[in-house]
Amino acid sequence: MNEKIIKPINGYLMLIVLVIILGIGAYGFLILDWIVLTGLGVVVGFLIVKGFYMIYPNGSMVMTLFGSYQGTTKETGLFWTNPLYARQRISLRARNFDSDRLKVNDKIGNPILISVILVWRVKHTFKAAFEVDLYESFVKVQTDAAVRKLASQHSYDNFDDDQTELTLRSGVQDVNDSLEVELAERLAIAV
Repeated sequence: MNEKIIKPINGYLMLIVLVIILGIGAYGFLILDWIVLTGLGVVVGFLIVKGFYMIYPNGSMVMTLFGSYQGTTKETGLFWTNPLYARQRISLRARNFDSDRLKVNDKIGNPILISVILVWRVKHTFKAAFEVDLYESFVKVQTDAAVRKLASQHSYDNFDDDQTELTLRSGVQDVNDSLEVELAERLAIAV
């Protein structure tokens, strides 16, 4: 399934509706002495309050109804939606992941210490919410696996001047490009 963008109702409009409903309930209780009208106003008011939510810049909200994906809101502001929706916040901000130093063997078996700094962000909220358990942990594990694989495919350094083989030390940009491709493939299912 793909991400589906939904347009929720403006929260400020529903705030006005809430004030009107609470006013009618108060009028029914204080002036008309109608307990039923007051009770109905309280129940409807509670449902309306439960439907409010706010999205901050670079944020999103994934909506489900009884386990069924309904859509995602990526707009910023105060909104109102079906109060029965379960909502999950997913940040769309860029994040940094500074991996621990990994001890791996290069292509010719030399042990090396290697780490990576990854800047990433969620593009598809549906995938982040439903395709993996914890997408932040998934990014960390897959990044470590990609670094290990990359390090095992290249030698750390070339000690023979006649060889033109790409090494981790001399081919930094090419190695970085290879790592980007590997990470894009690995992370495509989650972010």
